Amino acid sequence: MKPFKYYQPTEIRFGRGTVNEVGKIVRMWGKRCLIVSVKAGNVFGPLYERIQSHLQEAGVAFTHFDGVIPNPTTDSITEGAKLAKEFAADVVLGVGGGSSIDTAKAIAVEATHPGTAWDYLYFKNQPTEKTLPIIAVSTTSGTGSQVTQVAVLTDPKTKTKSAIYNSIIYPRVAIVDPELMLSVPKHITASTGFDAFCHAFESYLHVGRSPYTDLLAKEAMRLVAKYLPEVVDNGSYQEGREAMAWADTLAGLCIANAGVTLPHGIGMTISGYCPHIMHGESLALTYPEFTRFTYPFAIDRFADMGRIFNPSLNTISDDQAAERSCEEIDKFLRRIGMWLSLKELGVSMEEINLIADHSRVLPDYKNNPRIASREDIYEMLIKAYERV
Repeated sequence: MKPFKYYQPTEIRFGRGTVNEVGKIVRMWGKRCLIVSVKAGNVFGPLYERIQSHLQEAGVAFTHFDGVIPNPTTDSITEGAKLAKEFAADVVLGVGGGSSIDTAKAIAVEATHPGTAWDYLYFKNQPTEKTLPIIAVSTTSGTGSQVTQVAVLTDPKTKTKSAIYNSIIYPRVAIVDPELMLSVPKHITASTGFDAFCHAFESYLHVGRSPYTDLLAKEAMRLVAKYLPEVVDNGSYQEGREAMAWADTLAGLCIANAGVTLPHGIGMTISGYCPHIMHGESLALTYPEFTRFTYPFAIDRFADMGRIFNPSLNTISDDQAAERSCEEIDKFLRRIGMWLSLKELGVSMEEINLIADHSRVLPDYKNNPRIASREDIYEMLIKAYERV
């Protein structure tokens, strides 16, 4: 067994009704709280009121930044950081999916450091202990951001999507209450749920994987394979929502300690150039091509994945099961309504060329069992352009 390390400083409060603990938890870390979320609307309005009531009961002053957008930009983060500074916030509470929690993390950095959050990407300056403590309340089951040291953000001027990566932005506490996910719409459930699978599987393939992350990844994949189709069909299925919330958390723990591979580098580039495409959609767009490109170089790993989706593959060889795993992913994507094409999502041929040019800017592709060239990625994108 090769040496490995595993680090997870986030306290996880998991279970139905745990959101009711939010006031006491935030009070442990500060007295002046910036809530970070999307706008209220009909769905989130009651939740925000509930959270604010708990903060009031705990004696926490608060203000609310509700300017979170999908695929958060440097502009939206700067707007939130300005409010945090004006309010003299000493703790940040991210409420929502990955975009809200990532925005909260980036605000916690920008509000306490010179420059903008973009100056603190993983290859630039690193944020310090001045970073505000972050509490996360997740409302979707997909990104795992509530337990990771990553905040993904986009520079709209260059259409570049990158990330802050530092242990200082691990949330101090993650509140994972499956009851908050009961109202998530069908397509967002499918998109975020597939993202959770991708986190688990790519960490299972990752060169930096360990026996610990393997254990978590296999359980996360099992839960997604079993429960995601049922939850897509019936969003109020509580047992399924609970299982998916746990799968998301497990997969987040995996990527925090191993990481992701080729599809995430491509997917982040897709969303950088086409911000209307959700992260889970960007992964689904290339997974059929990615699996066929990669499986011959990780037979045992793909065989394991294929057998999770289809136990009948236990009766055939690893080579056969690995090849068949690609078909299992195809069927799963169709089953959850994520069999997508670049054309139907409005991506132009010019954008495909730009995406291929820049999909290897992030280092994720280096962690794949098979290293893809620019031409390999372009070919995958062309195949994903007009899928039938």
